[in-house]
Amino acid sequence: MLYTSVALAIFKFVPVTLTLAGIAGFILSVGMAVDANVLIFERTKEELRRGKSLRTSIEEAFPRAWASIRDSNVSSLITCVILAWYGTSIVKGFAITLAIGILISMFSAITVTRILLRFVMPKLKEDTKLVLR
Repeated sequence: MLYTSVALAIFKFVPVTLTLAGIAGFILSVGMAVDANVLIFERTKEELRRGKSLRTSIEEAFPRAWASIRDSNVSSLITCVILAWYGTSIVKGFAITLAIGILISMFSAITVTRILLRFVMPKLKEDTKLVLR
């Protein structure tokens, strides 16, 4: 929800017209944000299965997930640049909303998710059964 709020706020300040193509770019970027969080949570579960503590698992999951998140987002941003450069007005709107969404996704996946997990971690009290589901 925070990702969506930030993205829509930035769309308000940046001159983006949300046509059908722009909305499609936004929806695709939401999917990429979810994918980044899934990668982080899966890396956390892998570390927990190796027998590490919850705190250590969470801290080690982010650097391990970052390479995959970075690579997928950079390749998508390159595609956005090409679409914005050579596309028509509708395609440019798609590319711009997708690029803005991807940049916000990278920030929210690494920064916001890490802060939220650090906040929730003491409440779990090392109960890894809840995390491993």
